[in-house]
Amino acid sequence: MELEVGQKVDLIIGVETALGYTVLIDETHEGLIYRNEIFKPLEEGVKTTGYIKNIREDGKIDISLQPQGYRNTITGDKEKILERLKQNRGVLQLTDKSSPEAIKFQLQMSKKAFKRALGALYKEKKVRLFPDRIEKA
Repeated sequence: MELEVGQKVDLIIGVETALGYTVLIDETHEGLIYRNEIFKPLEEGVKTTGYIKNIREDGKIDISLQPQGYRNTITGDKEKILERLKQNRGVLQLTDKSSPEAIKFQLQMSKKAFKRALGALYKEKKVRLFPDRIEKA
């Protein structure tokens, strides 16, 4: 089976390296999930799903645990923010100026994904933005 960028694949998590985690893709290919793209704990031997992010010229395969592209990720990211707001009585102590580490700790997403989803929620008038917090509208 030929792999394509964006394709959903079955993964088995391999060993942790300096760059991230090696993975076995569909039990036939090896790939790598880069450390800066991991937003949940991973353990060696665990089965999960992922997406082909890039197939490099040298044949190495980069993997993402999230689907790629705005349309594929924005809905889930918006839902995650709204759910966390609901859990915290309508207030989240994050802003678009919050550190990437704080965003990752509270929402398990990158700062880029957070800002994209927050902007969409603001345009939809589902959240109000303040200098020190976000509130559900």
